[in-house]
Amino acid sequence: MIRFLSPVWLLALIPVVLLAVAYVWAQRRRRAYVVRFTNVELLRSVAPKGLGWRRHLAPVALLATLSILALGMAKPAVDRDEPLERATIVLAIDVSLSMKATDVEPTRFAAAKNAAKLFVDELPETYNLALVAFAGNARVVVSPTKEHAQVASAIDNLELQESTAIGEAIFASLDAIASVPADGADSPPPARIVLLSDGYTTAGRPNTEAADAASAARVPVTTIAFGTSEGTVMVEDAAVPVPVDGAALEEVAEQTAGSFYSAVNADELKDIYTDLGSSIGHRTKAHDITRWFIGVALLGALLASAFSLRWTSRLP
Repeated sequence: MIRFLSPVWLLALIPVVLLAVAYVWAQRRRRAYVVRFTNVELLRSVAPKGLGWRRHLAPVALLATLSILALGMAKPAVDRDEPLERATIVLAIDVSLSMKATDVEPTRFAAAKNAAKLFVDELPETYNLALVAFAGNARVVVSPTKEHAQVASAIDNLELQESTAIGEAIFASLDAIASVPADGADSPPPARIVLLSDGYTTAGRPNTEAADAASAARVPVTTIAFGTSEGTVMVEDAAVPVPVDGAALEEVAEQTAGSFYSAVNADELKDIYTDLGSSIGHRTKAHDITRWFIGVALLGALLASAFSLRWTSRLP
């Protein structure tokens, strides 16, 4: 949608409107004068063949040109979304043993890594990206960087461990975000945590404490629940149930003003990452389009001149 950066210059339209009113008044006055000439036959003999509606084309084109030029003085602009240079996204990936479950093909863990790498590939280069891995504790594997290939390589090297500490993953992610240089800004970078897990916290600080910290820092946590209620892993030749705890992950998302997704296959995960990649860390910036108005005005002036030369043999 077009808006004007210097709307006060829209007052330049007033003279154009007055000129249009004057033209209409002149045409009415001319018509009244013609009516007074009562000898119609003599009028036809001395007056050239009328141009009819065509005589209005040049003046109308000229008035349109002046109007567009007046609008151009008000600096027309359109808003466009642009990635923020300091925008930071932290991928927090659950590497607990329960991610071995095969209810998401080929496994929860393999699907998570594949989808995470797709997200990395599609993320704009201007974003900072960090990677946090968590099991019984959490660690920042890759600090925020625009070198996204480092993150993709680190995802390939993740290995499974025991226990799950979702709260610690959020705290580690907040620490990673805090490490982003200010670059002269007086506020933290726009950021989001994308947390992938099957949901059960078995170690570390509770989810609610971490969610409170994220909410205070105004960092939404988008959570993606992997798996189904039928997931199992083999422990000493016995199948141990590892149902996904979507409710816990949804609560974290709600508490931090984030979004919650439930993914049961790799295709759904890809769709989620695509949506996230198009919505994180953008700002609206006005782009001046005055040159387009000037171009249209030039075209209008040329048309006005062409019409006038065609039917009156003079420029308007």
